[in-house]
Amino acid sequence: MWTRRSLLTLAATAPLARSAPRADIIEIRNITADENHYHGWPTLARRRNGELLVVVSGSREAHVCPFGRVELMRSKDDGRTWGFPEVLMDTAIDDRDAGVCETARGSLLVTTFTSLAYEPILEKATNWPAARMQAWRAAHHRLSATQRKEMLGTWMLRSTDGGMTWSAPFRVPVNSPHGAVPVSDGRVLYAGKALWEKGGRVGVAESTDDGATWRYLADIPTRPGDSVEQYHELHMVEAANNKLIAQIRNHNPQNERETLQSESTDGGKTWSVPRPIGVWGLPTHLLKLRDGRLVMTYGYRRKPFGNQARVSTDNGSTWSEPMTISEDGMNGDLGYPSTAELGNGQLLTVWYELLNGSLRAQLRQARWKLQG
Repeated sequence: MWTRRSLLTLAATAPLARSAPRADIIEIRNITADENHYHGWPTLARRRNGELLVVVSGSREAHVCPFGRVELMRSKDDGRTWGFPEVLMDTAIDDRDAGVCETARGSLLVTTFTSLAYEPILEKATNWPAARMQAWRAAHHRLSATQRKEMLGTWMLRSTDGGMTWSAPFRVPVNSPHGAVPVSDGRVLYAGKALWEKGGRVGVAESTDDGATWRYLADIPTRPGDSVEQYHELHMVEAANNKLIAQIRNHNPQNERETLQSESTDGGKTWSVPRPIGVWGLPTHLLKLRDGRLVMTYGYRRKPFGNQARVSTDNGSTWSEPMTISEDGMNGDLGYPSTAELGNGQLLTVWYELLNGSLRAQLRQARWKLQG
């Protein structure tokens, strides 16, 4: 029989219920320096000295075109102001999604891939304005057909002096939009897809020399019934318990356009079969906060168009309900958000978006605080 005293004792000893986390948005604004060009698929990273870096495919005409190049912007005041873009890579074909990280030794690694996806558009072009046709053809014919195919690849640039100088682009085994990730044992790991290879294997590459050289480490297995060719755009994080978590953009019929998750407990040598985590949205970026919690941010490319975030307090085993970062998008040409934790505990998320009334997608950022 319950008594008043027993009920009070139960209430005193019961665990406190945690409130669902929420994102308190402080500010959302445009940070693109050149609004006359399309900017897409950015990555944000915070260096140990507090400097913020954003890399992006800039100087574009559209989502697909021959003009993309890799640009870098810097902020020394937590994203309140940004420097003018620096061009890091500009090949004779399209340079697309750019990722960036800082290694344990302080080197900067920037990733990208080159594409010829614009070629079918040019081949079918009719009734274009003469100036546009001339520009596309001039860009296209900078290289021969053979040279264009040889230029296809997954690339990395490396700087050992804080980005004052950069290596020439060199090939790496895989690609993903947000790039490589340093882990606690000193290695740098890169979860991604082997683009332009038949079969398009998905897995993890590693560097044991601060990003200077790379080798393919392990495949991520394919879920029964899935095609590996429908796995895309991975990102990885090391949780507080040293478990490695890789998330995958899935376009297989089962859980189509949901995020799948694979895990490794042996440093990336073997990986679990990918599983759905109940998140519709793509692709994701993963961040470990200073308190050990994990934050995933991802584009939400159906109404209300925008970006969402979720939190894990159990090293990625489960994820919270979604938190809205933005929901004012015009259509699905947006997303690829990535997030950094600022010195004051606030979070900064950067993404790209085709704004209402604009012909060119721009970079936007949200300053927000995680509550709960």
